[in-house]
Amino acid sequence: METTSLLDVRRIYAEPAAVALPRGQQVLSRWPDAEVVEVASHWQIPELHGDEANVSRWVRIKTESLVLGVKKSLAARPNGRSSDFIAPSTANGCAMACAYCYVPRRKGYSNPITVFANIEQITRYLSRHVARQGVKTTPDQVDPSSWVYDIGESSDCSLDARVSDNVRDLVDLFAGLPTAKASFATKHVNRDLLDWDPQGRTRIRFSLMPEATSKLVDIRTSSVAERIAAIDDFVEAGYEVHVNLSPVIVQEGWLEDWRTLLRQLDAGTGPRAKEQLAAEVIFLTHNEALHEVNLGWHPKAEELLWRPEIQETKRSQTGGTNVRYRTGWKGTWVRRLLEVVEQETPWLHVRYAF
Repeated sequence: METTSLLDVRRIYAEPAAVALPRGQQVLSRWPDAEVVEVASHWQIPELHGDEANVSRWVRIKTESLVLGVKKSLAARPNGRSSDFIAPSTANGCAMACAYCYVPRRKGYSNPITVFANIEQITRYLSRHVARQGVKTTPDQVDPSSWVYDIGESSDCSLDARVSDNVRDLVDLFAGLPTAKASFATKHVNRDLLDWDPQGRTRIRFSLMPEATSKLVDIRTSSVAERIAAIDDFVEAGYEVHVNLSPVIVQEGWLEDWRTLLRQLDAGTGPRAKEQLAAEVIFLTHNEALHEVNLGWHPKAEELLWRPEIQETKRSQTGGTNVRYRTGWKGTWVRRLLEVVEQETPWLHVRYAF
């Protein structure tokens, strides 16, 4: 997927405080012909919020709209699975449109990219937070010796890097922090990142799933084959590279599909990558409200994602009503997939699976 087809920015909704900052000016300069619409808050844009009624324009909104804001609340939240901490976000939203994505539930369902312009304030906060942690003395499944900060919880950093220099500033920051690492998951291969100098302090997690399923639900993303082909190059460039086997979607023939994918991963990566690759395995969690919206623009995906006969309700940490595969069945399916991982990629360390 070429970036030109992902982003053709024609309107930028901007908080005045963001426009006044150098990063805000940088973003505006990248699209000098775009209409700039002043907004009081990046959270309150009538044309975007409540846009589940605009499902026919969903992709166009993602392509043509950008938001500039200031991140007001700075906090690194404890995590413990994918990372030790969730860093304050430097962006929110995405130009891609994965049918199962949890991010759109928070700010308008099309949820185009919001760039936070106060990057210097965010990096200063992170430097202080890392310093307060001291040295990590107890190895854990996140990392044996470094505090890991997820910098892309609410966006895709590889794509964000095409919009502003925020991600590069974070990679440069962690390159100089010997006790910490940045981490983010991505479905977008941005080879511009290969020219940076991460010093082994940024962990990129390429999300993978069987190609046929990805073509149906990973809308506007780089192909799975392209993601696998990038792994060796990113390792060579000085990144730590992991893979997310996620989301795992249960359907007819799913285990054999994953077996095929793992064989592709084995064939597509060299010894150096294999030595440091690790995986997270995450089974699908879906959301009833998102299901209803998806029916308006991508009902075929919902045939895979919405399976009440094998799913149960789960209350999320933020209070939302989600669905996941039923307890008992899911445990069996997790074990079966891990057996396939062991058979096809015995060198791949699975950090956790749920």
